[in-house]
Amino acid sequence: MQLIKIDKTRYRKHVNRVIAACVIGLAISSLAISQTLIALFPDPSGSHFHWNLLGVVVTTITIGWLLNKYRHHPFMTEVVYVWELKQALNKITRKMPKLKAAGQAGNIDALVAIQYSYAGSRLLWHLDDNSIVIDELALAQLELDALAKKYQVTLNADDYNEQILRQF
Repeated sequence: MQLIKIDKTRYRKHVNRVIAACVIGLAISSLAISQTLIALFPDPSGSHFHWNLLGVVVTTITIGWLLNKYRHHPFMTEVVYVWELKQALNKITRKMPKLKAAGQAGNIDALVAIQYSYAGSRLLWHLDDNSIVIDELALAQLELDALAKKYQVTLNADDYNEQILRQF
């Protein structure tokens, strides 16, 4: 997955609308389903937990299905890209201890994966206005740059391929 430039304003606008639609849809639809089931099948004891739970589960599955169905719609381009980027970065993060150890030993693939992780994290943090740990990332990038210089390698996030992670 290549890192691409995302229009922050468009992304924020679209992700906020998708989140709002999901929240509103979940609230309205789960209540409608559960209230309909309660009206059709009342419980003399007054406990309708199972109908409420069923309403939430059916609505959640429906929303998930709709998001998956419309993931290729132009409105969802940035939202889906960021979601997939977060998944890719999570895969790298799970292997980060092994990647850092291999990078210290001079494994170029490990260094490229770490570079991709740092570049992708910078992109995400920029989109989400998250500057809390950006200083830590800058220090980690300096360490990575020192390793690249030590092993005389030029690191480019565009060289990353998910297949690299299989060896770690």
